[in-house]
Amino acid sequence: MSDDRVSEANQEAQEARHADLTALSEWNQARLEDEREDAAAIHVAPNWKLTWWRFKKHRLALVSGLVVILLALIVLFPGFFSTMDPHKSRAQQSFVPVQRIHFIDDGAFRPFVYGIVGRRNPETLRMEWKIDEEKKIPITFFARGFEYEVLGLFTTNIHFIGVKEGDIEENPIYLLGTDRLGRDQWSRLMYGTRVSVSIGLISVFVSVFLGVLLGGVSGYYGGVPDLIIQRMIEILQSLPAIPIWMALTAAMPRDWSVEQTYFAITLILALIGWTTLAREVRGRFLVLREEDFVMAAKLSGATQSRIIFRHMVPTFYSHIIATATLAVPVMIISETFLSFLGLGLRPPAISWGVLLQEAQNLQSVAIAPWLLLPGLAVIITVLALNILGDGLRDAADPYSH
Repeated sequence: MSDDRVSEANQEAQEARHADLTALSEWNQARLEDEREDAAAIHVAPNWKLTWWRFKKHRLALVSGLVVILLALIVLFPGFFSTMDPHKSRAQQSFVPVQRIHFIDDGAFRPFVYGIVGRRNPETLRMEWKIDEEKKIPITFFARGFEYEVLGLFTTNIHFIGVKEGDIEENPIYLLGTDRLGRDQWSRLMYGTRVSVSIGLISVFVSVFLGVLLGGVSGYYGGVPDLIIQRMIEILQSLPAIPIWMALTAAMPRDWSVEQTYFAITLILALIGWTTLAREVRGRFLVLREEDFVMAAKLSGATQSRIIFRHMVPTFYSHIIATATLAVPVMIISETFLSFLGLGLRPPAISWGVLLQEAQNLQSVAIAPWLLLPGLAVIITVLALNILGDGLRDAADPYSH
């Protein structure tokens, strides 16, 4: 009986080992099949999909992409994220401090801010504000407030955050404080984000268009067009950018409207920023015009414009996108710099540079340090765009790994 039991135990052990080996073999086979499928998918995947697969491995670039998406939403819907009319002045509430949001009240999720009380200093005659912890102002989401236009299509008064309907005038909330005229800094920052970021995006779009067009013509045709375009690029690159920007913006008539000034600054930034990309596109075209697929397109009767825009330019779309992403922060900083000096956008326009003009006076900064917060928005935006651009550039370059 003992021998039979030992034999049965050995047989069970052998069967279990055989089952384990079979499962391991099946797992290895499934893994090999998955690897073959992945390899096949890589061979047939378009360039944009390969770029996306490499980009997903860059965690910091993904986080920066989420920040950029949030910025895009603010650019599209600044009124929705605002709490008050950004142009409305309240002289009696100048330099009100930041009201921080508290999310937990008595152990429950009930967002609120503490009220503020002010008294006039009898010596300096300046209003002095302090937080009143005995007064709580409840915060609600999707609250109703001032009316605003959505993409110029319709008007609404729904805001992402606010107070109960009818309480905004009695119990205003200032998430980033107020300026010397009592205007809500949070709402002005939302609208300033739309102006500054849109100027950067439009300037880069125009400069990319000019860079691809002129660089493509220069590299594809060569000869006299190449000579003229390259000399023009050399002249523009030899000029110091900042003095040229300052001179051109200072030459703008002071009686121009906000819209005229906006488009003038956009064109000034774009007309000087296209030269680097044009040089890169020219170098690519000098190589690509000798490739077999270009010769095949010529022999098949394709027009020159079709060869350029349908066959040659798509081969380095990813590089163009990465370059454009890295160029947007430069344009944003340039607009902020010019507006800060009073040579760019001017009130009643709202941009990051216009907001930072309030911080030019050291006395105002000493009284209200929160006036420097638009500078923090510039830093976060520039860092996010630079990191995103680096991630896209690394993902678009197959030789960077």
